[in-house]
Amino acid sequence: YGAKIRAPHALVMTFLFKSGSLREKLKSIAQATYTHSRNLAYFVFTYKGLMALQSRLQGKKIPFHSFFAACIGGWLVFGENNPINSQIIMYLLSRILFGLSRLAVEKGYVPQPKQDPFPLVAALVWGTVLWLFEYHRQTLQPSLQSSMTYLYDDSNVWHDISDFLIYNKRTDSK
Repeated sequence: YGAKIRAPHALVMTFLFKSGSLREKLKSIAQATYTHSRNLAYFVFTYKGLMALQSRLQGKKIPFHSFFAACIGGWLVFGENNPINSQIIMYLLSRILFGLSRLAVEKGYVPQPKQDPFPLVAALVWGTVLWLFEYHRQTLQPSLQSSMTYLYDDSNVWHDISDFLIYNKRTDSK
Protein backbone atom coordinates (compact mmCIF):
# COMPACT_ATOMS: atom_id res chain seq x y z
CA TYR A 1 0.00 0.00 0.00
CA GLY A 2 2.82 2.42 0.86
CA ALA A 3 4.41 1.86 -2.54
CA LYS A 4 1.08 2.37 -4.31
CA ILE A 5 0.61 5.69 -2.50
CA ARG A 6 4.18 7.04 -2.39
CA ALA A 7 5.63 6.05 -5.78
CA PRO A 8 3.33 8.23 -7.94
CA HIS A 9 3.68 11.17 -5.52
CA ALA A 10 7.46 10.84 -5.37
CA LEU A 11 7.64 10.53 -9.16
CA VAL A 12 5.71 13.74 -9.77
CA MET A 13 7.35 15.76 -7.01
CA THR A 14 10.86 14.61 -7.95
CA PHE A 15 10.52 15.45 -11.62
CA LEU A 16 8.81 18.77 -10.89
CA PHE A 17 11.00 20.10 -8.12
CA LYS A 18 14.30 18.24 -7.80
CA SER A 19 17.41 18.76 -9.83
CA GLY A 20 19.99 16.11 -10.60
CA SER A 21 20.59 13.32 -13.03
CA LEU A 22 17.93 10.80 -14.03
CA ARG A 23 19.75 8.21 -11.95
CA GLU A 24 19.69 10.46 -8.85
CA LYS A 25 16.00 11.20 -9.36
CA LEU A 26 15.11 7.51 -9.73
CA LYS A 27 17.14 6.69 -6.62
CA SER A 28 15.27 9.41 -4.70
CA ILE A 29 11.91 8.03 -5.85
CA ALA A 30 12.88 4.49 -4.86
CA GLN A 31 14.16 5.65 -1.45
CA ALA A 32 11.02 7.65 -0.66
CA THR A 33 8.80 4.76 -1.77
CA TYR A 34 10.80 2.26 0.29
CA THR A 35 10.78 4.45 3.42
CA HIS A 36 7.04 5.10 3.21
CA SER A 37 6.24 1.42 2.61
CA ARG A 38 8.58 0.18 5.32
CA ASN A 39 7.25 2.62 7.90
CA LEU A 40 3.64 1.70 7.18
CA ALA A 41 4.49 -2.00 7.41
CA TYR A 42 6.36 -1.53 10.71
CA PHE A 43 3.51 0.54 12.10
CA VAL A 44 0.80 -1.97 11.14
CA PHE A 45 2.84 -4.83 12.60
CA THR A 46 3.45 -2.90 15.84
CA TYR A 47 -0.15 -1.73 16.15
CA LYS A 48 -1.73 -5.12 15.48
CA GLY A 49 0.77 -6.86 17.75
CA LEU A 50 0.08 -4.48 20.63
CA MET A 51 -3.67 -4.74 20.06
CA ALA A 52 -3.49 -8.54 20.24
CA LEU A 53 -1.27 -8.42 23.32
CA GLN A 54 -3.57 -6.03 25.20
CA SER A 55 -6.65 -8.01 24.27
CA ARG A 56 -5.03 -11.21 25.45
CA LEU A 57 -3.84 -9.67 28.72
CA GLN A 58 -7.21 -8.08 29.55
CA GLY A 59 -9.39 -10.77 28.03
CA LYS A 60 -11.22 -8.34 25.78
CA LYS A 61 -10.72 -5.41 23.45
CA ILE A 62 -11.43 -1.95 24.86
CA PRO A 63 -11.35 1.46 23.06
CA PHE A 64 -8.24 2.67 24.90
CA HIS A 65 -6.25 -0.23 23.42
CA SER A 66 -6.29 1.26 19.92
CA PHE A 67 -5.20 4.69 21.17
CA PHE A 68 -2.38 3.24 23.29
CA ALA A 69 -1.14 0.83 20.60
CA ALA A 70 -1.17 3.57 17.98
CA CYS A 71 0.65 6.01 20.28
CA ILE A 72 3.42 3.47 20.87
CA GLY A 73 3.61 2.62 17.16
CA GLY A 74 3.57 6.29 16.20
CA TRP A 75 6.40 7.06 18.59
CA LEU A 76 8.53 4.12 17.49
CA VAL A 77 7.91 4.22 13.76
CA PHE A 78 7.01 7.82 12.91
CA GLY A 79 8.86 9.60 15.71
CA GLU A 80 11.83 10.57 13.54
CA ASN A 81 11.29 13.97 11.95
CA ASN A 82 12.05 13.36 8.27
CA PRO A 83 10.25 14.42 5.08
CA ILE A 84 8.32 11.17 4.63
CA ASN A 85 7.10 10.98 8.24
CA SER A 86 6.33 14.68 8.23
CA GLN A 87 4.07 14.35 5.18
CA ILE A 88 2.29 11.34 6.65
CA ILE A 89 1.69 13.14 9.95
CA MET A 90 0.39 16.26 8.18
CA TYR A 91 -1.91 14.11 6.05
CA LEU A 92 -3.29 12.43 9.15
CA LEU A 93 -3.60 15.65 11.14
CA SER A 94 -5.86 17.28 8.55
CA ARG A 95 -8.13 14.25 8.49
CA ILE A 96 -8.18 14.02 12.28
CA LEU A 97 -9.32 17.64 12.55
CA PHE A 98 -12.18 16.98 10.14
CA GLY A 99 -13.08 13.76 11.93
CA LEU A 100 -13.06 15.37 15.37
CA SER A 101 -15.20 18.23 14.06
CA ARG A 102 -17.77 15.76 12.74
CA LEU A 103 -17.64 13.76 15.97
CA ALA A 104 -18.21 16.92 18.04
CA VAL A 105 -21.38 17.62 16.03
CA GLU A 106 -22.48 13.96 16.14
CA LYS A 107 -22.07 13.83 19.95
CA GLY A 108 -23.83 17.17 20.42
CA TYR A 109 -20.80 19.02 21.80
CA VAL A 110 -21.13 21.46 18.92
CA PRO A 111 -24.50 22.34 17.37
CA GLN A 112 -25.20 21.23 13.82
CA PRO A 113 -24.21 24.17 11.61
CA LYS A 114 -27.09 25.85 9.78
CA GLN A 115 -24.87 26.24 6.71
CA ASP A 116 -22.01 24.15 5.39
CA PRO A 117 -18.89 25.40 7.24
CA PHE A 118 -16.56 24.19 4.49
CA PRO A 119 -16.39 27.53 2.57
CA LEU A 120 -15.30 29.30 5.77
CA VAL A 121 -12.73 26.60 6.54
CA ALA A 122 -11.39 26.82 2.97
CA ALA A 123 -11.10 30.62 3.22
CA LEU A 124 -9.27 30.45 6.57
CA VAL A 125 -6.91 27.70 5.44
CA TRP A 126 -5.94 29.51 2.21
CA GLY A 127 -5.72 32.88 3.95
CA THR A 128 -3.43 31.46 6.61
CA VAL A 129 -1.16 29.48 4.29
CA LEU A 130 -0.62 32.38 1.89
CA TRP A 131 0.06 34.75 4.78
CA LEU A 132 2.62 32.28 6.13
CA PHE A 133 4.11 31.86 2.65
CA GLU A 134 4.43 35.61 2.07
CA TYR A 135 5.70 36.62 5.52
CA HIS A 136 6.97 33.51 7.34
CA ARG A 137 7.92 31.14 4.52
CA GLN A 138 10.53 29.29 6.59
CA THR A 139 7.79 27.97 8.89
CA LEU A 140 6.17 25.95 6.09
CA GLN A 141 7.11 22.39 5.25
CA PRO A 142 9.78 22.31 2.47
CA SER A 143 7.68 20.58 -0.20
CA LEU A 144 4.84 23.05 0.39
CA GLN A 145 7.36 25.89 0.09
CA SER A 146 8.53 24.43 -3.23
CA SER A 147 5.01 24.10 -4.58
CA MET A 148 4.06 27.60 -3.53
CA THR A 149 7.30 29.09 -4.86
CA TYR A 150 6.53 27.47 -8.21
CA LEU A 151 2.95 28.77 -8.22
CA TYR A 152 3.40 32.26 -6.78
CA ASP A 153 7.02 33.30 -7.43
CA ASP A 154 8.29 31.41 -10.48
CA SER A 155 5.09 32.21 -12.38
CA ASN A 156 6.07 35.89 -12.38
CA VAL A 157 8.58 35.21 -15.19
CA TRP A 158 7.61 33.64 -18.52
CA HIS A 159 9.93 32.77 -21.39
CA ASP A 160 7.81 30.73 -23.79
CA ILE A 161 5.08 28.04 -23.89
CA SER A 162 7.45 25.46 -22.34
CA ASP A 163 7.23 27.43 -19.08
CA PHE A 164 3.55 26.54 -18.94
CA LEU A 165 3.80 22.99 -20.27
CA ILE A 166 6.97 21.75 -18.59
CA TYR A 167 8.53 23.92 -15.89
CA ASN A 168 8.96 27.64 -15.68
CA LYS A 169 12.37 27.83 -14.05
CA ARG A 170 15.29 28.04 -16.43
CA THR A 171 18.45 26.06 -15.90
CA ASP A 172 21.89 26.90 -17.31
CA SER A 173 21.43 24.33 -20.08
CA LYS A 174 18.35 26.03 -21.54
